[in-house]
Amino acid sequence: MAHYRRVGDVPPKRHTQHRDASDRLYFEELMGEEGFTSDSSLLYHREIPSAIVDSRVWDVPDAATTPNHPLKPRHLKLHELFPKEAWADTDVVTGRRLILGNDDVRLSYVVSATESPLYRNATGDEIVYVESGAATVETIFGAVAAKQGDYVVIPTSTTHRWLPEGSDTGEPLRAYVIEATGHIAPPKRYLSRFGQFLENAPYCERDLHGPGEVLTAEGTDVEVLVKHRTSRGIGGTRFTYARHPFDVVGWDGCLYPFTLSVHDFEPITGRVHQPPPVHQVFEGHNFVVCNFVPRKVDYHPLSIPVPYYHSNVDSDEIMFYCGGDYEARKGSGIGPGSVSVHPGGLAHGPQPGAYERSIGAEFFDELAVMVDTFRPLELGEGGLACEDPAYAWTWAGRRNA
Repeated sequence: MAHYRRVGDVPPKRHTQHRDASDRLYFEELMGEEGFTSDSSLLYHREIPSAIVDSRVWDVPDAATTPNHPLKPRHLKLHELFPKEAWADTDVVTGRRLILGNDDVRLSYVVSATESPLYRNATGDEIVYVESGAATVETIFGAVAAKQGDYVVIPTSTTHRWLPEGSDTGEPLRAYVIEATGHIAPPKRYLSRFGQFLENAPYCERDLHGPGEVLTAEGTDVEVLVKHRTSRGIGGTRFTYARHPFDVVGWDGCLYPFTLSVHDFEPITGRVHQPPPVHQVFEGHNFVVCNFVPRKVDYHPLSIPVPYYHSNVDSDEIMFYCGGDYEARKGSGIGPGSVSVHPGGLAHGPQPGAYERSIGAEFFDELAVMVDTFRPLELGEGGLACEDPAYAWTWAGRRNA
């Protein structure tokens, strides 16, 4: 994220002496992507950031997947995964249940009412979409506040923890987690060649909210759960640090966690139906993330506002329905908390009757997060546990098959 910020106490010149009031040196840490060739930030620690005193195995949540075979569209009902009595004992990190995944991206879901352990994902960037509730996300860069509709973007290897908070509606923290095995960024077409958001981008720097001040935490023998790569895939380690990692007095650079509200995304509309790339908000290696937000719809006198039927010949299309009234899916059983899986190799589109019903509509009140992947997705244990087995036959009018 090439948008420079400076928080806390940093020296005038990088890689030079920086001392506290008692003349003790701070310890400079460069946190950078792609070696030394991409975005980075410099953090200044009170203590040595690499001082660990123990390292033990952490058994990460189940990452096994099952192929979508025989191939069919699927409907996953995420709100069935976490009964209310489990909320108080579930945290956003260790409580995640894998819905779908491949070698590029993993999609998980969690409902939480308790704070998470300190955590660092060393396999790639994370985007956490807050479906409901609120939380404070404490990080090595400082804290960010997350509320309903926020994307929380957490760069690779950022030590952090989630502190759920009560919401006005009494809803728990419901989080939809997008984990990359690489990095996630705004689409290149939204940016100038120097990294500034262009005038035609649907959001800009003003909509990104990073930490405003550093955190001060003390403690010894502090445990941090780390998800990391191994020669056999993904592994987990429990590191014990000699001192608390939240000891940063200042940092600056272009790499840091931030939030972006889906409600600050300005939809791009037209006289006839616009294809999904106009809804794009982020991109990663072999996948994209899109928003479908409340918006004025097509205004050509002969327009059909719902999508035309289409075949994703190169991608799987995953839609998470977060709110509103999704016109194209009426009659399918899909509602808030649903995920539709429309795999490559199979045409899909509006449910029977939606094509005709949409004619004359001027506004769609819908909210959804879409992930398109360019390699096939497989089903995780969470996805298998909440599938509606009748969904695939609804276009043929056989809901109860």
